Amino acid sequence: MNETAAYVPPKVWKWEKENGGRFASTNRPIAGATHEKELPVGKHPMQLYSLGTPNGVKVTILLEELLAKGFSGAEYDAWLISIGKGDQFGSGFVDVNPNSKIPALMDHSGEKPIRVFESGAILLHLAEKFGAFIPTGTAERAECLSWLFWQVGSAPYLGGGFGHFYAYAPEKFEYPIDRFAMEVKRQLDVLDRQLADNKFICGDEYTIADMAIWPWYGALVLNKVYEAAEFLDAGSYKHVNRWTEEVGNRAAVRRGRMVNRATGPLEEQLRERHDASDFENKTQDKIEALEGTN
Repeated sequence: MNETAAYVPPKVWKWEKENGGRFASTNRPIAGATHEKELPVGKHPMQLYSLGTPNGVKVTILLEELLAKGFSGAEYDAWLISIGKGDQFGSGFVDVNPNSKIPALMDHSGEKPIRVFESGAILLHLAEKFGAFIPTGTAERAECLSWLFWQVGSAPYLGGGFGHFYAYAPEKFEYPIDRFAMEVKRQLDVLDRQLADNKFICGDEYTIADMAIWPWYGALVLNKVYEAAEFLDAGSYKHVNRWTEEVGNRAAVRRGRMVNRATGPLEEQLRERHDASDFENKTQDKIEALEGTN
């Protein structure tokens, strides 16, 4: 039987090779731009630079919910940032988000453009700007923000921890998968207990806390991320599943999940969004069908 020698960390770590896995080419231990590339700017007040990952979907759900509620100032252009191609390291994107992660937002609605990065910050900025989907009462607002930041703090264990070692790492190892599976199941139990007594995360009101949590944990129980629903026995969290279905049936949520999506069924991919009519006319299946006729 071959035995692998135990890894002994060096005194000083050096980046000498890619670490393998699906996203190895995009990982590096330094920040900053790798190339010059300006970002496009469309016609709407909000310019979103993103990808249809769970963090990106949080923001497009909120923008679509705001538009559905009649806030015309939330009209937006959504530009696709292909992280596999390194778009997030272009100089224009780094100017908006020095951390080189999606999503990033430029708010052009005022006298001076405002950059907002980190998905939780974008949700809070937009909710406060339009006075929607965030409670106004002191106690209710505190509860909403607590759950918003719970998600921000918990997601790295789900995505970077469990998701990486279960789905993306070049090899599967029992210890990290067990470690992070245990933590993700604990998080699902936290949500299930909260939702046992509440229609939505913070009570009867649908808020940015739901919009932040659903793309991660709702997608997880629906088996739309990591294909791990069976492994995690996600069906046993009945209150999370009930909430997942209710939120997922909202028209704005269905639209938000399509924006900047570049994987999955072509009819669910709206890689760029510039007008509401794009959902009917510019999904990838229609674009490719049109290209095939030319």
